[in-house]
Amino acid sequence: MSAEKKEIFDRVEEMLGTQGFNIAAKDDTRPWGGFFVIDENQAQDFANQYFDGIDVESLKIGGKLSPKILLVAPDARLSWQYHHRRAEIWQVVEGTVGIKRSNTDEEGELKEFGPKDQIKLQQGERHRLIGLQGWGVVAEIWQHTDASNPSDEDDIVRVQDDFGR
Repeated sequence: MSAEKKEIFDRVEEMLGTQGFNIAAKDDTRPWGGFFVIDENQAQDFANQYFDGIDVESLKIGGKLSPKILLVAPDARLSWQYHHRRAEIWQVVEGTVGIKRSNTDEEGELKEFGPKDQIKLQQGERHRLIGLQGWGVVAEIWQHTDASNPSDEDDIVRVQDDFGR
């Protein structure tokens, strides 16, 4: 792992600890960066901190919200993807990130987002998070769209992926 990547992961981990969050999982091995998963019991605290107090009960029609902090490296792209059983809400915490969106498999135009910008992705909407000049830090929560079959990490349809996944 590069010193720069280790430094940002350490800094974000310390920030989350200072904010009182319990980290349920950490993955710093992704080729595009990685993420922290926050304890599900702290979903409302997470929403209060990063999403202007959005009521998580209104999102929680089934299963978990999977509160996460995504870290995307400069010039790296997550897969062009969509989900069958969830919508997602992203809030840029730090840095500037690029996001492409579309309702078809054709990638939409790149739009830049900075701190405090909130992006609501619909279930089935194609999307891609892109690191630009520096590291981007993005808070994410899921909105499940199928109460009888909540979304999980396997609910990803990759249309295109730079890493052959």
